[in-house]
Amino acid sequence: MRHLLSTRDLRRDEVVALLDIAEDMADVSGREIKKLPALRGKTVVNLFFEDSTRTRVSFEVAAKRLSADVINFSAKGSSVSKGESLKDTAQTLAAMGADAVVIRHGASGAPRVLADSGWIDAGIVNAGDGTHEHPTQALLDAFTIRKRLHGVASRGRGLDGVAVTIVGDILHSRVARSNVWLLTTLGAHVSLVAPATLLPVDTRHWPVTVGYDLDIAIDSAPDVVMMLRIQSERMNAAFFPNAREYSREWGLGDDRVDRLPAASMVMHPGPMNRGLEISAAAADSVQSTVLEQVANGVSIRMAVLYSLLAGSDS
Repeated sequence: MRHLLSTRDLRRDEVVALLDIAEDMADVSGREIKKLPALRGKTVVNLFFEDSTRTRVSFEVAAKRLSADVINFSAKGSSVSKGESLKDTAQTLAAMGADAVVIRHGASGAPRVLADSGWIDAGIVNAGDGTHEHPTQALLDAFTIRKRLHGVASRGRGLDGVAVTIVGDILHSRVARSNVWLLTTLGAHVSLVAPATLLPVDTRHWPVTVGYDLDIAIDSAPDVVMMLRIQSERMNAAFFPNAREYSREWGLGDDRVDRLPAASMVMHPGPMNRGLEISAAAADSVQSTVLEQVANGVSIRMAVLYSLLAGSDS
């Protein structure tokens, strides 16, 4: 694997292999000494044009556990804020000897531009680009689902027949887009539930079913209910009447959690708007995988960096 830009680029066998490597990395994370020498001498740059504590720290921890050197490059307070272009920034990183660049950018497609440009000879990892994709979030979600369903017997397996319902702000969610393609590749059946105003204009070519009633979706007993954050920072119009109505119609409240089968999982990519798209009781319930997702994010990102920078040597 040269770059990780989109989940649509990944074949099923590549995804399963990454998940299996993440299992090994999770075992390392459980040891007293949590470091491997796999990327010693390599330099990983976290290039973040958008704020993100959770994702950036996760990638930083992952790289350091693999013994890589890490450079955190924030657009705020850097030459970027003075008007430096992506090309000039990339060439600066190339001069520093970056082996991998983890990039989060507000413009959809920026990571692919960087990968295809020839400005830098480094592996590019998309850590979120505009409203396009967030591949490592989808990978950690798939890893979490597989681990909950199959436990120690999960190696080599996909998610065949698993019913996943993704609820909320689909329109602005790069997490939803990455999950749709990745989970489908692994054999899951994906449904989207949202108000019509928060769905993309055309989903005819997406491998999903679309609905507007969360209660009907809950009563169908899905294996996974994935709630999405309302991204108010990307909204410049009234996409729903008010927060109270949204919570009542499309929020995962206590009563809806009670109606889910005991084995169903409740997921959220974070950060959560408690009381809006998810209640506190739902977020903290035994069915919730929110904290597992955070921990699994380090294992998945270790697997991705390892595959980019050391996989061909192993």
